[in-house]
Amino acid sequence: MSGAKDGPRLPRSRGELSAGVLAHLRGDGPLPPVRAAAAADPYGDDLHLALYTCYELHYRGFAGVDPASEWDPALLEVRAALERRFESALRDDVAHTAGLDDVLDGLLVEPVQGTGVSYFLQERGDLSALRSYGVQRSLYHLKEADPHAWVLPRLSGRAKAGMAAVEYDEFGAGRHDQVHAQLFADLMTDLGLETAYGHYLDDGHAEMLALVNLMSLFGLHRRLRGALVGHFAAVEITSSPASRRLAEAMKRAGAGPAAEYFYTEHVEADAVHEQVVRHDVIRGLLDDEPDLEADVVFGINTTGFLEDRLGERMMADWRS
Repeated sequence: MSGAKDGPRLPRSRGELSAGVLAHLRGDGPLPPVRAAAAADPYGDDLHLALYTCYELHYRGFAGVDPASEWDPALLEVRAALERRFESALRDDVAHTAGLDDVLDGLLVEPVQGTGVSYFLQERGDLSALRSYGVQRSLYHLKEADPHAWVLPRLSGRAKAGMAAVEYDEFGAGRHDQVHAQLFADLMTDLGLETAYGHYLDDGHAEMLALVNLMSLFGLHRRLRGALVGHFAAVEITSSPASRRLAEAMKRAGAGPAAEYFYTEHVEADAVHEQVVRHDVIRGLLDDEPDLEADVVFGINTTGFLEDRLGERMMADWRS
C-alpha cells in the first residue's frame, strides 16, 4: 500500500466494534455502526481494543495500514462514539472529590499494611508473575511519556516549562540509551520477553488497554488538558515508592540488572518529578487557568480508578 510503513501487526478482534475497525483498516469490511458504541461495555475488551487501535494510528501505526487512516473522517466518527461511551462511564463511576490539595496529599500516603500489585510482587512475585506484569505494562512503557507529550502545546509559562523538564528526563535527557521506553525494553530482555513495540497487544487485558486509552483520550483533546495534568501527577507522585517495591521484587527474583535498573531509576527520578509536577506544572496551570482545578482532580481520580481495576484483574489472575 502506498505510504504504508512497517509497524506492529493488527491485533485479533474481540467483538463487533473491534472487528469492524480492523476490517476497515485492512480494507475488507465496513466500520461498525456508530450507534453500537452506545451499547458496549465501557470497560470491556471490545470497546477498548477498538479505541486503542484507533489511537495507535497517532503513534506508530500498523504494518500494512495506510498512514492516512489517522485522519479518516469515518473512522474518527466511530472513535468519537467510543470516546463518548468511555468518558461518560468514567464521569458516572469515578468518585467526585473536592479539594485538589487533599487529593494530592492523599497520593503521598503509604498504608502501613499495603496491598496490591507492587506489594504482592515485592513479597511473593516469582519470575512468571513478573513476566506477566511486564507483558501488560509493555503496552504503555514501550511508548512511555509519549501520550503526555500531546499536552505540551496546550500549556504555557511555568506549567509548560515544568512539563517539558519532566518529559526531557523521560526521554533520556539527550541519551538514547536512557530513554525510559528503551530501559523498559531492556527490562523485558532480562525477563526473556519479546521487545518489539506492540508485540503483546493481543495479550493486553481490557483493564490495561483502558488505562493507556485514558492517557490518549486526555492527551488528544485540548479540552481535557487539565485531566491529563492530573493523570500525570498521579503517576509521578505514586511512582517512586511503588518503583522501590518493584526494584526489590526484580532483585529478589533474580530478574537481571536491567530489570532492576528500570525501577531504581524511577525511584530517584520520580521523587524529583513529583515536586516539579506539584509546584510547577499543576500550580502553573491553575495560576493561568484556575477553572481547570476540577479537571485536574478528575484526572487524578480516574487514574486511581483504572489502576485499581487493573490491579484487581492481575491479582485475581495470580491467585488462580
